[in-house]
Amino acid sequence: MSDNAESSTETQKEEVQPDDPTTNEEKKKIDVLLKAVGDTPIMKTRKWAVERGRTVQSLSQFISRFLKLDASEQLFIYVNQSFAPSPDQEAGVLFDCFGSDGKLVLHYCKSQAWG
Repeated sequence: MSDNAESSTETQKEEVQPDDPTTNEEKKKIDVLLKAVGDTPIMKTRKWAVERGRTVQSLSQFISRFLKLDASEQLFIYVNQSFAPSPDQEAGVLFDCFGSDGKLVLHYCKSQAWG
């Protein structure tokens, strides 16, 4: 009986191994949680999978287009309700430094809130 138990665990291990390439692909992307602040419209989808190399500026442009903001309206992005990262900062670096629970929390607003 112990032989059968060992063979079933070996089979389970073999089933897990093909999933490894998908975990490598997932490492290229990070989970970003977007939260609205103040009178800024709330996005129905809050959690997004974002490429690690994507910049804060490209995230800001994406949010502006998604919310259909006017070109004259500014959008401010803050990390953990504390500071505004530079526009050329990559999301992957912010995730490595300030991510928690497997996601990076970014707050967005139309007026300056923190920092």
